[in-house]
Amino acid sequence: MAVSGVSPTDRPSGGVTFACGQCGATLSFDGVRTQRCPYCDSPNFVERPPTAGLPDPQFVVTFIGDAAVARRSLDRWLGSRTMFADSALRNAKVEDLRGVYVPAYLYSAVARTEYTAQIGENYQETETYTTTDAQGKSTTQTRTVTRTEYRALAGEHIGYVSDVIVTASRGLGNAELQRIEPFDLKQMRRFAAPLVSGWITEEFSRESDECIKLSRGEAVDQIGAQLGRFMPGDSYSDLTYKTRVSWESLDPILVPVWVFAVNYREDKDPLRILINGQTGEIAGKVPLSPFKIVLAILAGLALIAGALVLLHYFGEHHQR
Repeated sequence: MAVSGVSPTDRPSGGVTFACGQCGATLSFDGVRTQRCPYCDSPNFVERPPTAGLPDPQFVVTFIGDAAVARRSLDRWLGSRTMFADSALRNAKVEDLRGVYVPAYLYSAVARTEYTAQIGENYQETETYTTTDAQGKSTTQTRTVTRTEYRALAGEHIGYVSDVIVTASRGLGNAELQRIEPFDLKQMRRFAAPLVSGWITEEFSRESDECIKLSRGEAVDQIGAQLGRFMPGDSYSDLTYKTRVSWESLDPILVPVWVFAVNYREDKDPLRILINGQTGEIAGKVPLSPFKIVLAILAGLALIAGALVLLHYFGEHHQR
């Protein structure tokens, strides 16, 4: 495993560093003050000095657009999902949207994969079949059918895995970050403190060993997708493979994410919606109101029952 060199000096910003007592995120505020964590909406912050030994970001994908653009996108997204949403969400303010530079690792590697599969080759043949009509008369006809013949295939595939991004944040899980990917890494720039000045910047809080395990898992999934496209023939089945990686690279980067987190009910987890700060991709799950869903179902059943009554009434009236 080749992990990029890190240094405990020169944190991403010169602001004050806080640790969230709720979700564990460690955030640096440069010229920005907040009383709530952008990830879990918790006011439980403890000021602390930056932690030595954490990696410094080597690259950064910068925000495109400002908070006003992100808020309009969030308004439209929420508006399309509020019919059955929990009514408590009315108290949520879109102004609580915050831009965060989220720590992540950019992974690449050479992957060697041994695989086996059954490859299907289609062929056509003419078959004869017999039909019988209502009068009992039989007719013999022919038709062309497509059949598939399978053959065993085994081999080795060598490829380069690149652009795998995994979270290095305790406050934001990898599955959530994946939902708003990809980021356009062609726009990635080498890190410089002025690029993140004025923004909330989270420190790296996951160990590189943990992140490289996540990266390898994503790399294997990526190889599986590549193999599916690589398979010859018209179809395939029973694909199995074993992948070994080498020449691994793990670079610390920052990616831009708009985070909308609000505690809408005391007995529920915070609602959290994420927006890719570069592409505008939105991901989140709006909590639904069981009461509204039941009402909608009852209203639908009432409409169906009413329609059936009317059909029955007009049917009887027509017969008279």
